[in-house]
Amino acid sequence: MGEIKKGLKGVVVADSEICKVDGEKGILYYRGYNINDFAGKASYEEVVYLLLFKKWPNKRELGRLKTQLAKERDLPGAVWKTLQTLSKKGTPMGALRTIVSELSAFDKKADDNNEKENIRKAVSLIAKFPTIVGNYYRIKHGKSIVKPNKNLSHAGNFLYMLNGKKPDSLSEQVFDLCLVLHAEHGFNASTFSGRVTISTLSDFYSAITSAIGTLKGPLHGGANTAVMQMLKEIKNVKHVEQYTKGKLRRHELIMGFGHRVYRVLDPRAAILRETSHKLGEHDSRWIDISEAVYEVVHNEKGLWPNVDFFSASTYHYLGIPVEIYTPIFAISRVSGWSAHILEQLADNKLIRPLSRYTGKLNLRFTPLEKR
Repeated sequence: MGEIKKGLKGVVVADSEICKVDGEKGILYYRGYNINDFAGKASYEEVVYLLLFKKWPNKRELGRLKTQLAKERDLPGAVWKTLQTLSKKGTPMGALRTIVSELSAFDKKADDNNEKENIRKAVSLIAKFPTIVGNYYRIKHGKSIVKPNKNLSHAGNFLYMLNGKKPDSLSEQVFDLCLVLHAEHGFNASTFSGRVTISTLSDFYSAITSAIGTLKGPLHGGANTAVMQMLKEIKNVKHVEQYTKGKLRRHELIMGFGHRVYRVLDPRAAILRETSHKLGEHDSRWIDISEAVYEVVHNEKGLWPNVDFFSASTYHYLGIPVEIYTPIFAISRVSGWSAHILEQLADNKLIRPLSRYTGKLNLRFTPLEKR
């Protein structure tokens, strides 16, 4: 047996046309398009179309997708009841995982893995994720449900449901940009778990539920939450050096730094860094602390920030509660997960790696009465 690659680091497991992450140059491509060329220019809905249908939509195609997304935003009555009865002590990611699993029971063709049916399911779940996340947060904090608004964009509708009022244009634009930047990133942990699940010829909902459970971990989608908690612990830019160097000295992780693939600055982090500075023009506290932490960590360890680091301050400036940072990641990434599920099924082979056994062999069995 060959060399063990822990965490499958550097192991190529499949061909894919969806995404290329150039870790040496710091370039991210969605279906061949450099993210720096379309971030802030193409809407999240356009990116959804690109990921699902392999090309940019024309106006008619985009209009049709927007109409379908708006139509699919609401939840079945029984699912609304489940959302309201979930424990308020639970987590938004746990609620999202539960509701997505339940939605399969309301789909008569849940087990039909025909491409057309799975695209329908993808659009439906992409539309419903903001409704689930925004309203679970409201319910958990004793607020009334806000039903989706069919006349708003995907980004605008989420902010509307979360806050109970239509967002200003800047907030809507910035949140749309955040969704675009988080939509896809190759064979990351949650995407890979979704592909593993669907490779067994399970159903679309099960694959998405697997991906949600994987994203929940603090080493993946939960990192931006930890970043904001760190910024709040630091409180003031003058405390950064002592706090950060202390963590490094104790060999503690500083979340939001380092990446399995990138060896330079994450291109998404570069865009969000600039965005956070713009949002913080009238209150630069959080971006100032972020920049100071960045400087210390980079100088001391040579590490670069990843997308989670500057998304934390960006979300904070948008007024988004820390506890739903990770679910917001899911709201965006469900489009990428969907594209990968479709691609896996198009040329499927059961994903079943080997392990190297390191335990003992030929142990002598002793019957229960003699133990």
